[in-house]
Amino acid sequence: MSIEPQLAEVAEPGPEETAPRTDQAARETLEDYTLRFAPRSYRRWTPMVVATTALGGIAYMADFSIGAGIGLAHGTGNALVAIAVAAVVIFVTGFPLAYYGARYNIDLDLITRGSGFGYYGSVLTGVIFASFTFIFFALEGSIMAQGLELGLGLPLWLGYLVSTLMVIPLVIYGMKALSKLQVWTTPVWLLLMIAPLVYLVATDPGTVDRFLGHAGTDGDGGVNTASVLLGAGVCLSLIAQIGEQIDYLRFMPPKTEANKRTWWTAVVMAGPGWVVLGALKQAIGVFLAVYVLAEVGPATATEPIQQFKGAFDAMMPSWMVLPLAVALVVISQIKINVTNAYSGSLAWTNAFTRVTRHYPGRLVFVLVNLGFALVLMEADMFSFLNNILGFYSNCAIAWVVTVATDIGVNKYLLKLSPRVPEFRRGMLYAVNPVGVVAFVAASGLSIALYFHALGSTLQPYSPVAAAVIAFVLTPLTAVVTKGRYYLRRTDDGIAEPILGADGNPSAVTYECHVCRQDFERPDVAACQAHDAVVCSLCLSTDSAGDHVLPAAPAVA
Repeated sequence: MSIEPQLAEVAEPGPEETAPRTDQAARETLEDYTLRFAPRSYRRWTPMVVATTALGGIAYMADFSIGAGIGLAHGTGNALVAIAVAAVVIFVTGFPLAYYGARYNIDLDLITRGSGFGYYGSVLTGVIFASFTFIFFALEGSIMAQGLELGLGLPLWLGYLVSTLMVIPLVIYGMKALSKLQVWTTPVWLLLMIAPLVYLVATDPGTVDRFLGHAGTDGDGGVNTASVLLGAGVCLSLIAQIGEQIDYLRFMPPKTEANKRTWWTAVVMAGPGWVVLGALKQAIGVFLAVYVLAEVGPATATEPIQQFKGAFDAMMPSWMVLPLAVALVVISQIKINVTNAYSGSLAWTNAFTRVTRHYPGRLVFVLVNLGFALVLMEADMFSFLNNILGFYSNCAIAWVVTVATDIGVNKYLLKLSPRVPEFRRGMLYAVNPVGVVAFVAASGLSIALYFHALGSTLQPYSPVAAAVIAFVLTPLTAVVTKGRYYLRRTDDGIAEPILGADGNPSAVTYECHVCRQDFERPDVAACQAHDAVVCSLCLSTDSAGDHVLPAAPAVA
């Protein structure tokens, strides 16, 4: 089949192809490239602007609550070790995922498809990631509602509603609006977060001694394995945050000799490096909770609004305390929850479109995600936060470790998984047992451990089990299956290489003969029925499968 770039004439789609509807779906995805490869023509930001935007998304206050909850329960020593252990795991597993997202300009769902799960198999992990976004949206919304209640007297139920509705206008416009929001608000957020901590340590060194000496309600002040693992399990619920980071990193410019230093700096800093700031915030959460514990009691010492109210109260006039504390909480909530709503809408849309072969528009799933989050908030999820996160972390760990292992081991060491990521329908098998078996086994057994199915002694080890089982089964299953279930076919029918000579995705454009839009080389494949190309979204929404290339033996 001979396919030339920028085709001028192609066969007309038949009536069964519903071109007008597909054309509308294609246009709707071109603002933020929902469900598809992010083309070079759209990626006009510098590496540092992308990194700043991505890091702005981790301005959430949940870290302070998570750290405080662990510290008050298990003591400062156990909390700090748990935070460090979780941070190392998150950094190591996040690195290959961030690199693939930035290098090949695809989100984590598209990476997952070709990294062991298959075209439909990754629907399962898409739902897992979507759940992460509305769980943490609800957590941040709850924190904001607490601030609005304390500062403005709003009842919690109304605060939940306000925190949900206020992000909708910002999320609608995708990356262009989010990049401006994150860049302009980050300096103010950093100042409000760091200034009170520096002031307290500088003016009252005794706060550090009280912080380090806090024994916790469940401990004796010493460090023990069970407490560390229980705390690390809660922290590891944040491992899926790398998916939100990649939703920004996929807009990185091509890596070149001229920009490779700033490119790598941006990828590491905004990819796995997010956890450095996250771990610092968790440690600050422990510090502030211990600081305000005597005044507000353990029930509310985990609330960030109370923590920063106490800190600001020590350094400024009383009339400024509440306004600044509320401002910090509101800025943080907006910065992270636009990301939660944005990334969640992408995840839901990805899963729904593949299962139903219909694209309903991303805005529909913005509202769906916010609806789930609002229900959790009204159910007072904040009061049983650590239980939710401890359970969820098992699924998140199993997924991220499976994909990271497939990239690091199966692709680069065993060479059983194709090095260049593949995500297009027709090129992948529906389900790849490599990732699906590893994920189901790891998450299933670790959840059983978490709920004491194998005894209370092993319960703290559920996150370890999730990580170890996923790490072992992913390459083992690839060896057993000889990697035959990665690619349904190796030739997409187009002679032009997907990657250029420099290893970056090719910027050569083709016109999709169904939706009549231009797309860059990695986002298209040849059509089975016409001497033309079809974009990845039109392949996804092809209900009859008329355009999908037939299966062909994969090259070993």
